[in-house]
Amino acid sequence: MHQKFELDLTEAQTIVATVLEKAGETPERPIAVAVTDRDGGLVAFSRMDNCAPLPRRLAVAKAYTASVMGNDTGKIAERMKTNNMKSADLGDPNLVFVQGGVVIKADDGTILGGIGVSGLAAQEDEDLANLGLAALK
Repeated sequence: MHQKFELDLTEAQTIVATVLEKAGETPERPIAVAVTDRDGGLVAFSRMDNCAPLPRRLAVAKAYTASVMGNDTGKIAERMKTNNMKSADLGDPNLVFVQGGVVIKADDGTILGGIGVSGLAAQEDEDLANLGLAALK
């Protein structure tokens, strides 16, 4: 059986297109979406018209965090809070601990990358990221 080790560009673009299609239903609430590979390198990024600068950066940071930490950013944030840890404790200034980043894993659990969405309420960002993840199945 073929084992998958890398997210390809077509898959990343499918995620971005799926997220933007759903978010486009409310164009007055612009978002940004990013997809990274397993090392946190940017594979695909897009943002809606009028998306502010901070959500653009946060989408990339959420995708990066999910991929390099191997977990969804909301779950990481809960764990950080429970353990009374700060982001500086981990030594990587690119990590963010807010909902909206989801990890992409192969069927065998291999980490393939991350998806980050930003611009809406935290749960809405996460829901859109999960919609993008579901588009890979």
